[in-house]
Amino acid sequence: MFVKGEVVESVEAANGVSRKLLSRGGGLMMTEVTFEKDAIGDIHYHIHEQISYIVQGSFEFNLDGEKKVVQKGDSIFIPSNAPHGVKALEQNSIILDIFTPQREDFL
Repeated sequence: MFVKGEVVESVEAANGVSRKLLSRGGGLMMTEVTFEKDAIGDIHYHIHEQISYIVQGSFEFNLDGEKKVVQKGDSIFIPSNAPHGVKALEQNSIILDIFTPQREDFL
């Protein structure tokens, strides 16, 4: 399946946070999440394993209580049920999130 990014609609995920569902199939799902400066992705957890790749900007990332600043080119592996969240440190910071299994709550 091919998906043109410019035709994918963005949905508001939280205040100052928008999400695009870029692709999904089998047990995988990929999303692009854009944050305004100081926008928060609240601490949460889920059964899905997740890999996050920082496409643009920088974030303070909290993974299971450990906080680190991550920036363009960095990636994070988030195990199943690990509490995690982010705060955007720059305007238009972007994360590419890949989940397995798919996040049914995003459909």
